Amino acid sequence: MHFTASLPDAETAPAPRLDCWLPPEPQRNGIGLIIFPGGGYGGLAGHEGKGYAEFFVQHGVCCFVVTYRLGSQGFRHPAMLEDAQAAVHTVRQRAAEFGVSAGRIGVMGSSAGGHLAAHTMVSGGRRPAPVSVRPDFGVLCYPVITMLDPFTHAGTRANLLGGEATETAWRAVSPELLATRETPPAFLWHTWDDGAVPVENSLLFASALRRHGVPFELHIYPAGHHGLGLNTEYPWGRDCVRWMLQGR
Repeated sequence: MHFTASLPDAETAPAPRLDCWLPPEPQRNGIGLIIFPGGGYGGLAGHEGKGYAEFFVQHGVCCFVVTYRLGSQGFRHPAMLEDAQAAVHTVRQRAAEFGVSAGRIGVMGSSAGGHLAAHTMVSGGRRPAPVSVRPDFGVLCYPVITMLDPFTHAGTRANLLGGEATETAWRAVSPELLATRETPPAFLWHTWDDGAVPVENSLLFASALRRHGVPFELHIYPAGHHGLGLNTEYPWGRDCVRWMLQGR
C-alpha cells in the first residue's frame, strides 16, 4: 500500500510530506522506518528514498519517505530538522493507524540524509512535547556527520547553514558533538574509500556513541563509490533487517 500524508508544516512552500509504504497488515512487524533521502541538502535521491522503502517493506517494515525542505530551495537549518521531527511526531501519533508500534520507530538516512537522521537522533529529547520526537533507533548509510573540517562535506554544510556560517554554527549541528547516553542505538555502514564523504564521519559518530554507552553496529566495507544505496553486493540491507528485528 502506498499513499501520501502531509506534515504539520503544510503551510510552507514547498510543503514537506510523507510518502507511506505499508506492507499488507498480516506481514507488518511493528517497525516504522522514517527515511530521509540524501542529496547534499540540495536534492533528494530517489534510490535512497523510494528504493529503500520498496526493499524494507518486503520485510514487514512500514516505511515513510520524507520530502523535506532543502537549501537549494532557500531554506536553512532548522527547517530540515523541523521537518524530520514533524515526521517522527506524525508517525508516532498515527502509529495505530499505520500498524506501527509507537516504541519501534526509527530514522534512516544516506549522505546528507544521514546527517538529518543523526541530527534527529541527538535532538529528540531537548524540548518537552506531548508526543516524543526522539526516534527509537537510527540507520545511517555513508552519512555526513561532522560539519567541521577536514572531514565534512562542504556542499552539504553550505546548503544546510549557508556559506557564511561560523565554526560555532558548524559545531551546533555536528551530531558527534551532541550525542549523549540518551541517543538511540544505531546501525551504520560506509565504504573505506568513499571519495565524497570520508569514512571518518561514521567513525566519529560510532566513537561518540561508544563514549556514551550507546549500542551500535558498524560495517566498514573495503571499496565502493559514494551513494551506493542498495546497488551493491554488500549485504548491509540484510544485516540491517536482522539488526532491527533484534528488538531495535
